[in-house]
Amino acid sequence: MKRFLGVDIGGTKCAVCIGNADGTVLDRRQFATAETAAATLAGFEQNGGELLEEHGCVEAVGISCGGPLDSQRGVVLSPPNLPGWDAISVADFFRERFGVSSFLQNDANACALAEWKHGAGRGASNMMFCTMGTGFGCGLILNDRLYEGTNGNAGELGHVRLTPDGPVGFGKAGSVEGYCGGSGIVKLAKLRLGRDCTAKALAVAAKDGDSGAISVYEEVGEKLGQALALAIDLLNPECIVIGSIFARAESLIRPAMEKVLRIEALFGSLEVCRIVPAELGERIGDVAALTVAQNGLELEE
Repeated sequence: MKRFLGVDIGGTKCAVCIGNADGTVLDRRQFATAETAAATLAGFEQNGGELLEEHGCVEAVGISCGGPLDSQRGVVLSPPNLPGWDAISVADFFRERFGVSSFLQNDANACALAEWKHGAGRGASNMMFCTMGTGFGCGLILNDRLYEGTNGNAGELGHVRLTPDGPVGFGKAGSVEGYCGGSGIVKLAKLRLGRDCTAKALAVAAKDGDSGAISVYEEVGEKLGQALALAIDLLNPECIVIGSIFARAESLIRPAMEKVLRIEALFGSLEVCRIVPAELGERIGDVAALTVAQNGLELEE
């Protein structure tokens, strides 16, 4: 079975792992993101090198990183959570250090590949993955392959405006991210209830019967339903996989979401689309990076 090196670049922490083509992680290293790109990449070189010394060679390197980035050139382009990462050619760096093909994808696309190959989207030809974490990102699998658009910006459902005003997300008031991303839910709770709390704390309160918290999550479900109705009508997917907040608070979100979907989405398209929580959980970052390597190698071959 082919073996890959997976690289997950985050704003506060980074991880590198070695694993198989079936998504099995054999070993991993985690370390804090350094102040500079050069220092962080040096950490990857050291930790990745140790994994290779211990476990042997790999077929390719897969890199997952928050955007914006240019996946075709393998270049990271000034992500907001990585100050100083301005036009950093990360794919070239890993190719030169480890001597194998290296592939870069934004984290939403990487997670879409992971859930499609190894998680809740297995067997689907047309699938959408929604991160629903701090922000709201999407990755698209269309006709059995990752769809990136003309310059890698396809699937940015989080940027779509749902209302003229409302909580700000993705730099836009009333956006899908403003209502459904974790930071947006925090703003929504402040707007509706006057509370300062995390999305997780609000979910705990809602599950404990707090009527205000329940109403906020009902609104999140309604807005998520509106957003997914747009995607269902436009893309006609057979599966939508949603991670993070949805996976943890599905019982609070799904009823309102489904109510809106029944009103807004085309019946024939909604009927063939299953909407499910992500399966990979805390493993998704590692599996996503490994799957980027797997997918890139398959397309290269």
